[in-house]
Amino acid sequence: MSYEITYTKINDYYIPNLAFPKSKYSNYKLGKYGRMRARYLKEYKKAEYTILLIDGKLDEHLYNTDIECKNRFDLLIKQFAEREHITEELKATNQLEWVQKMNAVKNAVEEIIFRELIFV
Repeated sequence: MSYEITYTKINDYYIPNLAFPKSKYSNYKLGKYGRMRARYLKEYKKAEYTILLIDGKLDEHLYNTDIECKNRFDLLIKQFAEREHITEELKATNQLEWVQKMNAVKNAVEEIIFRELIFV
């Protein structure tokens, strides 16, 4: 494997033309969970972040994390809502109670996602 490095002359200095390879995931607009994972890696797992960045796998990792978190969120919300007997009927009859219960479920589900997928 041979790499050829080209240079650009700026004033009296030659600056290497370095660029990371384009990823097929680089056009994906990260959601909440992908951005949280990126920030966590950058602040607390610098070595892992740098390795993923240099290997060109950071975009793919963040994309996969974002998609997995969204899918897990949807699944767990449904399961928790069924377990807590939160129904559309409750929503129609007592909206404040429905909102209160759904917020509690959402917070519990996000805590699970944070512990299992984001802050690992």
